[in-house]
Amino acid sequence: MPDSAAPTGPASVGRDDYSLGRVPGEARYSWRIMVVQRFAQLSTPTQLLIGATLGIGMSFGRAVLAITLGSVILEAVIIVTGIIGVREGLSTTLLTRWTGFGSGGSALVGLVIAVTSAGWFGVQNSFFAQSLASTVGGPLWAWSLAGGALVTVIVLRGFDLMSRVAFVAVPGFLLLVAYMVYRALRRHLISHPIASASLGPPLSLGAGATVVAGGFIVGAILAPDMTRFNRSGKDVVKQTAVGVTIGEYLICLTGVLLAHAAKTAHIVAIVIRASGVAGAIIIVAAVVTVNTWNLYPASLATVNAVDVLVPGRRPSRTAITIIMGAAGSILSAAGIINKFVSFLTVIGVVVPPIAGIMIAEYFVVTTWRGRLDAARQRGELPDQPPRWVPACLVVWVISAAAGYLVPIGIPAMNSILLAFLLYAAAGKLRLTRGYSRTVRGSTATTPGSPAGPRRRGRDLT
Repeated sequence: MPDSAAPTGPASVGRDDYSLGRVPGEARYSWRIMVVQRFAQLSTPTQLLIGATLGIGMSFGRAVLAITLGSVILEAVIIVTGIIGVREGLSTTLLTRWTGFGSGGSALVGLVIAVTSAGWFGVQNSFFAQSLASTVGGPLWAWSLAGGALVTVIVLRGFDLMSRVAFVAVPGFLLLVAYMVYRALRRHLISHPIASASLGPPLSLGAGATVVAGGFIVGAILAPDMTRFNRSGKDVVKQTAVGVTIGEYLICLTGVLLAHAAKTAHIVAIVIRASGVAGAIIIVAAVVTVNTWNLYPASLATVNAVDVLVPGRRPSRTAITIIMGAAGSILSAAGIINKFVSFLTVIGVVVPPIAGIMIAEYFVVTTWRGRLDAARQRGELPDQPPRWVPACLVVWVISAAAGYLVPIGIPAMNSILLAFLLYAAAGKLRLTRGYSRTVRGSTATTPGSPAGPRRRGRDLT
């Protein structure tokens, strides 16, 4: 199998990073390296803000319970979807071709994930720019372009450079968190913030857990984009247990403590003011690290969508990353991207059912599981999946609508569970077989995999 992680494009500016193929064994990493990447996704100012939100609306004890419940939900989703990723060595959107959606459905999944992830890339980039403009000075638009360019360069070089950056940014962020906890609590007995009641309008336990789980649920569903670089399912479990548990508890509880000590939810601004330029640089480094995990899945998802929608030509992850990075940077520089936050929040409810369908297909219905297992032994992709699986699309729409409209429980988990149950039922009724409409001249989705004979028209599989 060709090394699809080899540099591609003019002057070898980027890496394909197995965007349309399996990650081979020799390209995988130990769980200790992977846990830093997972922890890096949670070592962000956003997690501090989530903790502060809990601290304002809940007592310390109830905030701990909310963090525990939200963390368990996240870990369950990451472990199950992550195990699929490590077994198959495939990105999330590429996996969806053989886990319920078919190739056409996977293109829709890719477009939804690309819009969601790229949009949050622009939003985080605006935060990056605002942090530096308020401490170092200079025009906001210039910092927006600089931040977007920095993240784009890192993502161009793929998972390897992203890991190296995380090894620098994570320790710095942890030291900053430790310093701020010491500074905030230096004049208070630690029992005071722990014993204090909520400081604002109360949050219920369910609402608190929703805040915790909802803050990272899209990242949890995109776990295969990361875990395809793991070596075993056990490593996925270890990496998730350490990365998510420590990340959620350490960062979110820090936010709770700081909110109770400072009597405000605006703790990120307090952190930056109290720690000066050095603190701002550390915060910025953390934002850059997490933002690579917005642009990276967006690039993988777009590659998959283009590969399906424009048959016959293998898309370049390098070119797609540059285009998406430039667009997000320009929109954040112009201040337009922040107007899309409400839209991104709404479209975010479309993503969770994807996990429920994938899990149901892979572990329960198993329409394509045999093909995946056989192809994995050969180090190739399975034969072409069906173009469309109408039952899957119906389940997706119903589950997303339920997640958006049902006012009780945790919306993301409601939609995941409903998608799982509905798709499993559709599988029992043999409604998940799908059909294909092949296109003359379409090429195999990975170099070296057999294309097989192409047939026109309707082809039940």
